[in-house]
Amino acid sequence: MSHPILAAATAMDAVLKDVADANPLFMSAAEKADALRELARIESRVAELRMRVLVDAGDVATGVGARDAAGWYADATHTRFEDARADLRLATALDRRWSALGAALREGRVNTAQARVVVRSLEDLPDSVPAELLDRAEALLIEHAQRLGPKQLARVGRHVLEVVAPEVVAEIEGKRLSALEAEGRRRTRLMLRRLGDGTTRVSGRLPDAVATRLATYLEAYANPRRDGVTTPLGEPAAPLLDPVPRLPYPRRLGEAFCQLLESLDPQRLPVHGGDATTVVVTISLETLRSELGAADVLGAGTVPADPHGDPCAGERISAGEARRLACNGRILPAVLGGRSEILDLGRAQRLFNAAQRRALLLRDKTCRAAGCDVPGTWAEAHHWLPWMLGGLTDLDNAVLLCAHHHHRAHDADYVAERLPSGEVRFHRRR
Repeated sequence: MSHPILAAATAMDAVLKDVADANPLFMSAAEKADALRELARIESRVAELRMRVLVDAGDVATGVGARDAAGWYADATHTRFEDARADLRLATALDRRWSALGAALREGRVNTAQARVVVRSLEDLPDSVPAELLDRAEALLIEHAQRLGPKQLARVGRHVLEVVAPEVVAEIEGKRLSALEAEGRRRTRLMLRRLGDGTTRVSGRLPDAVATRLATYLEAYANPRRDGVTTPLGEPAAPLLDPVPRLPYPRRLGEAFCQLLESLDPQRLPVHGGDATTVVVTISLETLRSELGAADVLGAGTVPADPHGDPCAGERISAGEARRLACNGRILPAVLGGRSEILDLGRAQRLFNAAQRRALLLRDKTCRAAGCDVPGTWAEAHHWLPWMLGGLTDLDNAVLLCAHHHHRAHDADYVAERLPSGEVRFHRRR
């Protein structure tokens, strides 16, 4: 005599064979709706039964040398290992701790997607939450699952303590949020990679609050009504012939990000490279006036190129783009052959001024130490002949060196040699 679970599986298979050829085309709308709801409930119950067997199938895995029951199950049923292990984790959680949720899944009152959300919400609560409160939170989330989908249920789960224990939620929630914020800062990343096709891939992870702020700023630029006309009362009216709404949303956000960066005031940014944070574009006066040609962008080397892309990608822009950027006042066009600032200040001051810093960037572009490619915006202006020994604060006596090589230049253990090419080579004293 077979086990009741195996007998039930066999019986269900027989029932399904009876309806294998049934055509839902001839069902009424009400019958289809009832059938879909009932099948979804049965599917949840079957999933719970399958996971209940899975969590106790360690002996099956041991018999064939598999790592665990999930590994054996994925191989035996040709499913994804990730899905099998997720099922095993859920089954283990239901078996060891969340029995009320397991019963709700067994009865078809909760589906597997909802069950995963409930478990995650409960296990994300701090360890200091008493067991009694956890049980109340579990019951509340099961109740809400009767009318909420997984996404809405997750929102409730984030605030479940406010309902079941408002008297302790301030302290517990404060600690939980502080931990999440600290983890968010720890995981924060931003990566830029030149692809060599005229674009740069930007990817990263931001703390939730910062991401919300960024999304709010981008929405302000991506809003299709932003450039619309207004009524006599100053209220926005529907824009006429506005092409923005027809753009895909990701495209609108991408353009909004570009507009946001171009709207930043460099004077309100931190000093960078000894000067106000500024993008410098070099272009000849003739090219700037012409319809064709290209301009060089200083600082493009701060973005690494994709290994399979153009290593020089992003270092040049068209003359037309340079003219457009120059119009918005957010970049500094260094027009070669036009009027320039006085750069050679001789002994008037010790430190290089902003104009000299820009000129050094134009000339050196990167740290001039041999073999070093640290961008010039990260480098420091170094007096080749020390100022205290009579060296002038002018371009002929200046060279850009990164912090590492600037220290080497003042290190008595090293000798610095200026090559005809303008590079600086260091030798350790013997």
